[in-house]
Amino acid sequence: MEWANDGKSKGGVLAHLERLEIQVNRSHKNLEDPQRAQAVEHALRTKIHKLRCLRDELRSKVKRRQARVRASIANEEPDQTQEISEQEVAERRQENVKAILQAYRFTGLSGKLTSRGVCVCISTAFEGNLLDSYFIDLVLQKPLWIHHHSIPIFIPLEEISAKYLQTNIQRFLFCLCEYLNAYAGRKYQADRLQSDFAAYLARPLQRNPLCNLLSFTYKVKLRGQLFLFCARLLYKDLTTTLPTDVTITYPETDALPPSWEEQRASHENLFFTKPLHQVFTSFARKGEKLDVTRV
Repeated sequence: MEWANDGKSKGGVLAHLERLEIQVNRSHKNLEDPQRAQAVEHALRTKIHKLRCLRDELRSKVKRRQARVRASIANEEPDQTQEISEQEVAERRQENVKAILQAYRFTGLSGKLTSRGVCVCISTAFEGNLLDSYFIDLVLQKPLWIHHHSIPIFIPLEEISAKYLQTNIQRFLFCLCEYLNAYAGRKYQADRLQSDFAAYLARPLQRNPLCNLLSFTYKVKLRGQLFLFCARLLYKDLTTTLPTDVTITYPETDALPPSWEEQRASHENLFFTKPLHQVFTSFARKGEKLDVTRV
């Protein structure tokens, strides 16, 4: 109530100041007696000075009272205030995750709320083919942490979590999706090469668990002559499905015809720009018939 009265007093002072200033201005116009006008003006100016002093005093009092109120709120029940704050943060995180899952529901991200937080399911796909799914169970506390997951051990989950889990949950999930989809895409290509083009491989395909290093020897008949090519594909960027390094060599020691280097360069470019199964399909389209006989 006292603060409210201060506000009313302050408003009355300002209004009174305004009326007095108007009177001063009018006194110059309406008073014909110079001495009388001077006396009235002096009296009004004295009142204005007093009221301005009162205004400044009221402003200082209001500022001091506001500072005391803020300090009182900050010091009052700090544990309860902290508890409410953490609860609000948890609720905001939960709403944020729900919004992210809603926004990304068409990109392979889905999930459901749990008693601890949220369980996110990441479904992978490549070229329109649905592949493996993985889940990660998040506990929405402070700090945010992972309760359980089915992410393959060779996916850098700890590194991704250290970068984004506490600061940007959306970026964390998006980055994890990138790694998982890229891995699934590389694995899909390797599987297709072994299943659909096994007859074209001179030696078994070799790959590591992450499928970011593939090596194989394949055979192609060009103009009636059989050629062998050894391919080594390296995927340095684990978020891509195309290799970053391609090496094509000739396993034989015989003298190479001039056309071999041209074909080697052409094949190398194909491996850089197309998935594995599309590369072998493109050989046939160009008239480079694949030899299905065993060497």
